Amino acid sequence: MKASLEKYKGIHPGLILEHELKKRGIPKNQFALAVDEHRQNIHAITKGRRKLPAELAFKIDKELGFAEGTMLLLQTYFEIEDYQRRHKAPFEAINQGKLRKGLFWDTDINRIDWVKNANAIIRRVYERGNDEEKSFIARHYGHNAVKKVLNSEGIDS
Repeated sequence: MKASLEKYKGIHPGLILEHELKKRGIPKNQFALAVDEHRQNIHAITKGRRKLPAELAFKIDKELGFAEGTMLLLQTYFEIEDYQRRHKAPFEAINQGKLRKGLFWDTDINRIDWVKNANAIIRRVYERGNDEEKSFIARHYGHNAVKKVLNSEGIDS
């Protein structure tokens, strides 16, 4: 696993765990018992809906025979990738022409926190942006997040 760790960088460790369990023919319920964890937590982790806690990562490593810290490293790589995606993508989109700088005329584009101000950004783009910009924002923040913001503001999507 250590040699192939590089190719898994940025992938949620739960997805890797699910693949490994399927490959070995281990049912999730049985694995949950082996690592002394609730099966619902294992299910949520393997679906990428929950973060992998450090203590559980070490238990998984031991149970599957991975080098100690493998799953924790995968979680860290995933978090780095996720952070970069959430913080850099809109700014890079402006530089690549996917979002017009004019949409954010009233603020310093370099100081926008693209996570903290997500609701305001979504509102702004859906009020003043074109179809391509709206599509980019929907892909970046997710269609459900966009719908939630727009519904709370009474804006048509």
